[in-house]
Amino acid sequence: MLLKKNIPVTYVLGKIKKELIMVAIYSSVIYFVHQYYNFKEISIPLTVPAILGTIISLLLAFRSNQAYDRWWEARILWGAIVNDSRTFTRQILTFVDSSYDGDEKWALKERIVKRQIAWCYSLSRHLRRQNSKQNLEVYLSEEDVKTVKNLEHVPLALNELQGHDLRTLYKLGWINEYQQVALDGTLTGFTNSMGGCERIKNTVFPATYSVYIHWLVLFFVLLLPFSLIEFFGILQVPLVIGISSAFFLIEKMAIHLQDPFENMPTDTPTTAISRKIEQDLKQMMKDELPKDIDTVVNQQQNGPAVFYIL
Repeated sequence: MLLKKNIPVTYVLGKIKKELIMVAIYSSVIYFVHQYYNFKEISIPLTVPAILGTIISLLLAFRSNQAYDRWWEARILWGAIVNDSRTFTRQILTFVDSSYDGDEKWALKERIVKRQIAWCYSLSRHLRRQNSKQNLEVYLSEEDVKTVKNLEHVPLALNELQGHDLRTLYKLGWINEYQQVALDGTLTGFTNSMGGCERIKNTVFPATYSVYIHWLVLFFVLLLPFSLIEFFGILQVPLVIGISSAFFLIEKMAIHLQDPFENMPTDTPTTAISRKIEQDLKQMMKDELPKDIDTVVNQQQNGPAVFYIL
């Protein structure tokens, strides 16, 4: 996750550093050739790159909107996971009457809630093609760890285990059939959110669309020095760099936003969201809060610009 406060210019320009170096070299070469080798008759009317730039701007705007829609949909899905996790925990804690003295009912409720925390972390890693079994033993019982050890889709398996425990609660008479239906509906919400995230992850943004826009931007940059040199001389070099950087930055922004689960600074902050879920669920269980959550929250609210990959 990239925090928005005081983002350094060096970080922004670093994303297009290679492109800017190539543009600077190219525009400088055009100036010297035009100035010292008597190629002044080679000139392109300013209206040509102006029209082309307008067309590219419209295409980049459309692409940026589409990329942001993918990122925002991912954030909405994880917002639903937050709400459903709180709802699911509230239902478990209130539907099943028990005390906090370590009785059998409380042990089962604690196992279900901690498994939900594990599900959030596991889904976050699963979407990023990371090890979805990492650190699950902190939240899961030994039996659950053995169950998911050799499975590929760990979040799906954890959701299934939740369903089995709901059936156990019903068979033991600790919840009635209406409560079981309500709990099962919340589990279905988790499945729907997981499926939505996987759809975004597995649906590739059209490569041809990206390639066409990229080539149009390059063509625009190639034409730009020939149109500006006649009016600005050597000043066309910084002008070309400045104008080109705007197009390159918008293009890069769209590329980063279109894939919100790639473990990059512009990702949907799934790890931070999972930590927040852990904090909330443990608070509801009167359990010890995760030690690092306060540090993360304070840095986000009060600290300087910090870059996290979460």
